Amino acid sequence: MSKTIYRLAAGLAAGMIFAVGTARGADGAAKFLGANSCASSSCHGGGGAARNQFLVWSLKDFHSQRPPATLTSARSKQIADALEIKDPTTDARCTVCHAPLNSVPDNLRGENFNVSEGVSCESCHGAAENWIRSHTRTDYTRVDRTAAGMRDLQNLCVRANTCVACHQNVDADILKAGHPELIFELDGQSIAEPKHWSVEKNENGAQAWLIGQAVALREMCWQLNQAHVMAKMSQRLSETNLVEKISAISWVLHKATADERVVPLFAEDLESIQNWADKLAREKSETAWSEQTTHECLTRLSNLAPSFLDGQICRSIQARRAERLVLALDRLVDALPELKHNAPVQSALNRLFQLAQSIPDFDPKQFADALQTLPAALAAQ
Repeated sequence: MSKTIYRLAAGLAAGMIFAVGTARGADGAAKFLGANSCASSSCHGGGGAARNQFLVWSLKDFHSQRPPATLTSARSKQIADALEIKDPTTDARCTVCHAPLNSVPDNLRGENFNVSEGVSCESCHGAAENWIRSHTRTDYTRVDRTAAGMRDLQNLCVRANTCVACHQNVDADILKAGHPELIFELDGQSIAEPKHWSVEKNENGAQAWLIGQAVALREMCWQLNQAHVMAKMSQRLSETNLVEKISAISWVLHKATADERVVPLFAEDLESIQNWADKLAREKSETAWSEQTTHECLTRLSNLAPSFLDGQICRSIQARRAERLVLALDRLVDALPELKHNAPVQSALNRLFQLAQSIPDFDPKQFADALQTLPAALAAQ
């Protein structure tokens, strides 16, 4: 399996669901006005790249139709039957991500609100009542729009926080019933999505990767803590799959950033890792990112072959590390124009993706041997 197919497989699985922007029903909360409030030709429903955002979303983006449609599929019925869910199109355990507008209270639904819109404008940008008229004013700044309630998605940490819940978090019982495992990777999944935003304002892809992974790690720790909030650590560690993911992603982030604030060998200290990941995401979203930064991260990660020869690390954790590492290498390479289409580098990445695609069949020695070829390919460009 090539790295492209591997990435798209992960992206499509995650693409079935998206960010939840549901209101809590508090007094004074803004109303949801519906996607049609953005659809006039003089706003986001017109021609040209500056005014076609609604058309791109409604005609090309899988978030507009696929999420709720997925709940009517045969596979969804099988999952629902296993969970004793009568109707996945109305059960909150399913609609919270696949049809998030179902959760909006009646008193916060505007005149043109349409619950069947799927994951729509306000799911990501926030309830529009208080900013719909002002957000296009030329004298308005990002601070003004944010103060009015519009979510600041130019901030990569905010963007990752908006997407991660539905692109990653799936309860254990739903996974056991047959829901696909999700891998949240902000940069790759953003690239796969039809653009209805300014690419110039999308920031550096490598920076998006790192911030997205930090947010993913924070959420993994939170999820495990919530699942066993009253349990002893020995019971918490029985959640082997999630623990190994936490160990793997924290290891990759530490190696990429050379940050030694927490030693992430194991996931016993979830609160410390969670707090570190949150701080890392916030700090990196406020940090200037350059090609030199990307090169430094790539150099650190491409020289990790000896780590996969460490016999004291169990094979399943090594497999999870490899899984996250190849995604990282791919995004970092893609962010560097001189490497993006470099044949030796891409060949090395393809081989690494092949070796990391199966967790049960992972061979650390083979992966280490393949990883050793990458620094030479990078140096030869």
